Amino acid sequence: MIESKDNKKFKSWMKLKTKKYRDQMDQYIVYGQTFVDLALKKGVVEEIVTTNQNIDGTLISEGLMKELKVTETSYDVFAVCKKISTPIVSNQILVLDDVQNPDNVGAILRSALAFNFMHVVFSNHTADLYNDKTIRASGGALFDLYIERLDIHEFLTLKKQEGFQIFGADAHKSELEPDKETPFILVLGNEGQGLRSKTIELLDGRLNIETHHVESLNVTVAGSILMYEWSKKR
Repeated sequence: MIESKDNKKFKSWMKLKTKKYRDQMDQYIVYGQTFVDLALKKGVVEEIVTTNQNIDGTLISEGLMKELKVTETSYDVFAVCKKISTPIVSNQILVLDDVQNPDNVGAILRSALAFNFMHVVFSNHTADLYNDKTIRASGGALFDLYIERLDIHEFLTLKKQEGFQIFGADAHKSELEPDKETPFILVLGNEGQGLRSKTIELLDGRLNIETHHVESLNVTVAGSILMYEWSKKR
């Protein structure tokens, strides 16, 4: 059993609580048996760590487990996972343009999986996919989606050349209607600022959800509605 904070493995796991180290090591942690089981099913688990002697894995003390937790909820098991995202070819793609709240990003991923937007692209300033809040809010959807982080403007330009139509969610107006026979990209913007001007320049149209009594919807709600509406057209 690992009981010392000076243990090399423990120090490494503590570092995985930070995005910088997750990026350096291409690893992340999932907490709780539900997410450990999902990660095992997808073959991304490198090590299971637990305080429970009835669970196969590396045993650590309860004191060290408390040091490693990132939420108020305590768990008796977590898994160290390797970052793997298997490419999926899809004719409907979701792009996140600087969506910064990890809870929003996770919930959006869950909706993307539900409505068959299997390819999701993060801008460079969108929240970290491997933040525990993102993972938890996704309900494990990150294990089934193809998720990339890259320069979305280069990506959108390339996809436009390949024949995709690009529509952005807009809080104020709609412009044109997407063609249900043409490959489709939906772009969701930042919670406070919306879509960047450079992103808007690449759009073929904008999509607005008519509302009553409120000016606009949360990006998660709006994105989910728009993905659902598009899924009905296919």
